[in-house]
Amino acid sequence: MFPGPPSTFWQFVTRLGEAQIALPVLFASMIWLMRRHGNLRLVTWWLCFLVGAALLTLATKVAFIGWGVGVASLDFTGVSGHTMFAAVVYPLLACLLFTEWSTRQRRGAVLAGVAVALVVGGSRVMVEAHSVSEVIAGLVVGGAASAAALTFARHPVASVPFWVPLGVALWLVITPVTAPVSETHGMVTRLSLALSGRAVPYTRSDMLRSVRAGAPAVLPGF
Repeated sequence: MFPGPPSTFWQFVTRLGEAQIALPVLFASMIWLMRRHGNLRLVTWWLCFLVGAALLTLATKVAFIGWGVGVASLDFTGVSGHTMFAAVVYPLLACLLFTEWSTRQRRGAVLAGVAVALVVGGSRVMVEAHSVSEVIAGLVVGGAASAAALTFARHPVASVPFWVPLGVALWLVITPVTAPVSETHGMVTRLSLALSGRAVPYTRSDMLRSVRAGAPAVLPGF
């Protein structure tokens, strides 16, 4: 059992979905793959789907924070970024780290990566950062990008030095505890306000208050 109260466990797990923690290990693995195998096609597919998922997630956040575009009946204010990044990164990372395993074993590794994404998504609800609908959306967007990359990209079958998965494991254990708090939400908020021209961001409370006052469950523009 993880030491400390449950909140400590969930705070640790939820940080595995931060871009500053999840993306470096994927990018490092891509660079290693390029240097070792020269597989530009695989890296290109990964990056394209990753960027697409990230832009879609960003668009939903900007739409809500800047213009109040959300679905109150689902308590939806935008795709969960932590969940999306976890769903994109960890299945792909597992496939790469255990590429020399048999097809059946690699599938098991990918499913383990999916399980990590599910736990990260659950942690977003537990720390009260996102609603269930937002986490599901993150799993769908990230999972679709991950599945597309795994489907369309040709993966090399080669030996992976032991220090590669060891380094990834150490990174994922140490950085959630030592890395500074992510500033991405603040940056997205500033971008949203700059684009919309508003002085203050829309919040979940604003959306739910509008519904209680009799406004439509889907705010204008969604």
